Amino acid sequence: MVCLGVMKTRDIFKFWLPLAATWLMMAVEGPFLAAIIARLAEAKFNLAAYGVAYSLALIMEAPIIMLMSASTALVKNRDAYLKMRRFTNVLNSGITILMLFLVIPPVFYFLTEELIGLPTHVVRLTHTAMVILLPWPAAIGFRRFYQGILIRSRLTRLVAVGTVIRLVSMATTAIALYLVKVNGATVGAAALSAGVTAEAIAGRLMAIKPTRALLAKEETTPNTSQPLTYSYITKFYIPLALTSILSLGVHPFVTFFLGKSRFAIESLAVLPVVNSLVFLFRSLGLSYQEAVIALIGDNGKDYIPLRNFAIIMAILVVGGLGLITFTPLAAVWFRHISGLSPELTLFAFAPAQVMTLLPALTVLISFQRSTLVSAAFTSPITTATAIEVAGIVLVLWISIYYFNAIGAVAAALAYTIGRLLANLYLIPKQLEAVKKIRRSQA
Repeated sequence: MVCLGVMKTRDIFKFWLPLAATWLMMAVEGPFLAAIIARLAEAKFNLAAYGVAYSLALIMEAPIIMLMSASTALVKNRDAYLKMRRFTNVLNSGITILMLFLVIPPVFYFLTEELIGLPTHVVRLTHTAMVILLPWPAAIGFRRFYQGILIRSRLTRLVAVGTVIRLVSMATTAIALYLVKVNGATVGAAALSAGVTAEAIAGRLMAIKPTRALLAKEETTPNTSQPLTYSYITKFYIPLALTSILSLGVHPFVTFFLGKSRFAIESLAVLPVVNSLVFLFRSLGLSYQEAVIALIGDNGKDYIPLRNFAIIMAILVVGGLGLITFTPLAAVWFRHISGLSPELTLFAFAPAQVMTLLPALTVLISFQRSTLVSAAFTSPITTATAIEVAGIVLVLWISIYYFNAIGAVAAALAYTIGRLLANLYLIPKQLEAVKKIRRSQA
């Protein structure tokens, strides 16, 4: 632990800050790429295509996105490291094969043109972007596994260094392709793939020393009475993977509903830009999950200071986002920074305002999930996500088919209500998890 007694706010802040910086830097990625795409030819179609390709790639990424939490919680010795590494390699291989199947033209065109109903021109742009994104999910799985090791080894600063390398690689690729006037969707996809591949390589190199330390450790058990077997890893990880699959898998449903909504192309074009702004503030909450897993303590003694820190953070992120979405700064952001046309800038205001509460709900769910992971009580996380996804789909369906709502506004409302339902469900489960942690060490 960072300190022997109960942690103080400054201790939490010092440990969490590099992780927050990491997520903030990743959050900058979206607005940066959207701004470049918006300044190239056929901006509306390319923004829409990039948004669809990114959503589909996120689904492919879903099974491995929680590897950082699992690695942080479980990789404590040589045996755990070797088993989690093999587990990671199997997952990465599986998602790469699945993504290869998805980009087969007949499969891809059936999904996007027939099922989603995208215009043929947008489908072609999206397909090219998806092919370029092929290495992206596996590279993310690889680097998240090693980032978990760095976090557990209290080397959060190195995680931030890796993200700097990612951003530099991403920006260099994007600017180079922009200068030669490659279409916007291709620019976005190529920049993402280049950035995350560079970060994965850097993460592996930076983890050499802590990995050697792990390999020198004798076998111990994880935070449970059971030994760390493949069966235990699978039982521990499946709820986390299902959570990500459900959470990220909802994006194609959102895309489907947007394609059927009023102002469909405009909604598909602005939603990635709005999401990028909101993600800047949500990222602070997302970065808190691994910090809590690492810091909560063997008997949950640091639960209260970690909870208080989360409350402060929730207030600040809502205030910060609201300062943009409900003031003239919104026009500055969407028009001059993001590069949207005057028409699309006006279109972005309402969904951005609706999503202002979402960063605080993200802080809450990250705190709730991290407590459950620390207690090896992961199944409620999946149930909460299923509730969230059901809420999103239901709100979209009602808003678009019964109230003929503008697609982007309906999506913003659905994301917010769905997350709130998940938060409410997890409140008693989190309290149960805290009791479980304390009982296990009694």
